[in-house]
Amino acid sequence: MTDAQDAAAGRRRHRVREEALADAMRISRRLLVEEGPGAVSVRAVAREMGLTAPGLYRYYAGHRELVQALVSHLYEELAAALAGARERWPADEPGQRLGEVCRELRRWALAHPQEFALLFAKPVADADTAPGAPAHDPSWRFGGVVLDLMVQLWRRGGVQAPTDLDPVWAAQLEEVREHLAGEPVPLEVIYVFVACWARLYGSVAVEVFGHLDFALTDPGPLFDRTVGEVLALLGTPPA
Repeated sequence: MTDAQDAAAGRRRHRVREEALADAMRISRRLLVEEGPGAVSVRAVAREMGLTAPGLYRYYAGHRELVQALVSHLYEELAAALAGARERWPADEPGQRLGEVCRELRRWALAHPQEFALLFAKPVADADTAPGAPAHDPSWRFGGVVLDLMVQLWRRGGVQAPTDLDPVWAAQLEEVREHLAGEPVPLEVIYVFVACWARLYGSVAVEVFGHLDFALTDPGPLFDRTVGEVLALLGTPPA
């Protein structure tokens, strides 16, 4: 075989592999949406691809690797959606950018409740994003869209941080600071960031999981109020 033929064969193998991986992700996501996280298995995905389970092991070593790939794929999609929402406002409007990102998070979650549940409720152990897990870095690419905007607001000097942060908190918050690319953000400010995220996530989650149905037919205004309160905590008024 000539060098040119060998290179062409390599490109074909790469193309076949990429197509198989994309097909596996498409099928895995459909199984998740239609049947729940327990339906996403190597055997089920392989069957729909026309393969045996050992055939799919050429691409995924097992259930954990398959689920980690799906979680990573969904985090990348969510990160891209939030980044697109961020760009609807000028770069010198980090508060408005963050507000739009928060609203996009809610839109994505309501449009994709099963995907949201897999990422944030972690109904299967293999969906974890612990340090060292393949999905860890993609999860931080999603988180970075929110966190970077919070850092920009901190630079403007409006964040009201506590002055008596418990040392136990400080130890837990160090990992967040590791993702700030050298930004000298005080741990007290990172505490505010985490508290703001908890409020935003909680507001989205209770709606997506149907826990506001007893009281509200339209939780949108409540979410908008929460976004406004978070922006105020970060030192900028809502739009």
